[in-house]
Amino acid sequence: MKQDASEARAFLKANPHVEYFDAFIIDLCGRAVGKRYPISQLEKVYKSGTPFCAATYLLDVNGNTSDPLGYGFSDGDPDADAWPVPGTLKPCPWSDGKGAQCMIVMKDTGTDNPVWFEPRIILENIIKRLAGMKLTPVVAVELEFYLTDAERTSNGAPQPPVNPRSGERSWTGNVFSLDVLEDFSDVLSNIGKICEIQGIPASTALSEYGAGQFEINLDHTSDPVKAADDAALLRRAVVMGARQAGFDATFLSKPYSDLSGSGMHVHLSLLDEKGRNIFDPGNDKNNAKLKQAVAGFQTVLPDSMAIFAPSINAFRRFEPDQFVPVTPDWGENNRSMAFRIPASDPANTRIEHRVSGADANPYLVVAAILAAAHYGLANGLAPTPQASGNAGANVDETLPLKLWSALDRLEGSSILQDYLGADFPKAYAAVKRGEFDDFLSEISPREHEWYL
Repeated sequence: MKQDASEARAFLKANPHVEYFDAFIIDLCGRAVGKRYPISQLEKVYKSGTPFCAATYLLDVNGNTSDPLGYGFSDGDPDADAWPVPGTLKPCPWSDGKGAQCMIVMKDTGTDNPVWFEPRIILENIIKRLAGMKLTPVVAVELEFYLTDAERTSNGAPQPPVNPRSGERSWTGNVFSLDVLEDFSDVLSNIGKICEIQGIPASTALSEYGAGQFEINLDHTSDPVKAADDAALLRRAVVMGARQAGFDATFLSKPYSDLSGSGMHVHLSLLDEKGRNIFDPGNDKNNAKLKQAVAGFQTVLPDSMAIFAPSINAFRRFEPDQFVPVTPDWGENNRSMAFRIPASDPANTRIEHRVSGADANPYLVVAAILAAAHYGLANGLAPTPQASGNAGANVDETLPLKLWSALDRLEGSSILQDYLGADFPKAYAAVKRGEFDDFLSEISPREHEWYL
């Protein structure tokens, strides 16, 4: 297999001072992992690909393998062929003009067959199933994150940044504060410039509830894979932009026990073959299609929780009265719901899926959401009655809101085996169980405090 290298040649002509490029995937844990090459290798990688360890997709958050389904140790850890993703070759503005980056996808050696457990491919396959219903998903992602001090506390915990204007560190947030946006304008400007140069369609930025917490919205797109690309690349841009300004940033779901968590909210509408939004009340007076999609979300949510919350920390986010879903309720213009119908003009009617943590793999998050919508539509499901008031006051005990129970639900889900691939839920669960076992292997200070 060979690939056109014209993109590489055009990039080299436009960026003659670049010295190296990073080729990377987004692994199961949502991390950018890859290799750094001298720029002299760029055309070669575009033309002929490059070998890359296939099981990299199945590493845990520390880069370790638990040999899930025999991938990693048992199979000898073979390489696959890695190929650049067209359109993702961009300069790295944080590198003083020396660096570039591109995303890659892996295919079985010597073939055009994608590696079956690659999250990007899983998402593409679900999009094809919606295409079989003559539907095109339109997706937009919103990401929350915390700016933190570059220096950790004495016990290694993060701490809010010192305000550049006041010189003081505050442990309280100020939601929607323009003053906060102004105080941290250098950081936000860095992030904005990176996004502009790399073609990441970032739009609105706002100050959130937590100290140093912000949200950045991405424009909607009818290419859900690109929406996931944009989310993954935005996380990288935020971290690098923060470091340029002397801070750090984290998308950890719950970096502080007493402050609000960070989420990944996904907006979804569906277009028919004529480009009409099937959720538009003008096209569907009884909201039958929207209700079917919501019912799919409700049905598949318990099976998907381990994807939306990929670590023990991510489940700390699900607490009452935090504008974080703790029930599978839905409703209009209400942020206490798991599935919110935002106020909009009818043509832009959409569902906001508010469950996922900011640190989840964006391809798997969008894949699980689209799978649930397809399942609801294909089976003509009916949702629970629309809720009102505060749906976040009490936790729904039927949801698996512990990592171990969520992994059991995922692994045993016949629905997600159908949509994600028969073996993928098992592989995902094996990786996360291995990671959790490693987490538990270290004695915590609290154990000494409580049990010694």
